[in-house]
Amino acid sequence: MQILFIDESGTPPPVDKIATSPLFVLGGAIIPDEFWHRVKADLEAAKRDFDVTGEIKWRFFSPDNRKHHSLSHLDAADKEALRTRLFGIIARYKSIKTMSVIVDVAAAYELNYINSPDDLYWYAYKTMTERFQYYLQDISRIAGQRINGIIVCDHRGPNDDRRLQELHSKLLLGQHDAHSSYTHLVEGVFIAPSHLSVGIQFADMVGGAVLRRFKADDPRFFDQIADTFRKSDAGKTEGYGLIRFPKRRG
Repeated sequence: MQILFIDESGTPPPVDKIATSPLFVLGGAIIPDEFWHRVKADLEAAKRDFDVTGEIKWRFFSPDNRKHHSLSHLDAADKEALRTRLFGIIARYKSIKTMSVIVDVAAAYELNYINSPDDLYWYAYKTMTERFQYYLQDISRIAGQRINGIIVCDHRGPNDDRRLQELHSKLLLGQHDAHSSYTHLVEGVFIAPSHLSVGIQFADMVGGAVLRRFKADDPRFFDQIADTFRKSDAGKTEGYGLIRFPKRRG
């Protein structure tokens, strides 16, 4: 069983806030169930070594975050060392893959079916799940047996979560503009608060690294996990592990 954990980086903005939030990213970490306990142990060891008792989120590493949080006691050097440690955990296991959907907000709002922040999130999610289905098909073919997957998303809010669960169900049933047959997905989408989920904390780190790479042109963190992104047989990442929405023309 493959588990895709999804978290967002940045906030999908309304149409009048495009200038302040030009990019929105979904980060994904695919962890096989047999590796989950190892990853959990690695995360717990990192937290012990840095005396971190709460959850780890990408935004906590920012020097501009003045609110008290689980990393407030760390200086800049320790935060950098911890972040490197976390990306090292992702890169350590060849069976762990990452994916990310990068949403060009202005271009997305030019589409006639994107009219709200909820639409931005939903179509980014749909794009991510399609690629996860393709990934499951690929590894099933290589393994010579069917490999299924489940999806776990960060909790956003009661109404948002309920709508996502309903739309996810329609995808599995072949409804709501579904272009893929989700034959390898099991059950509905599972919702988990990030502080209770090992995988979502790593998905958040993936999303943060990707957003930093493409919004600020800063590849320092992205480069640490670049080899983990899903690739084509020819080694291509674009469109496989890094997916643009809307798709670039030309």
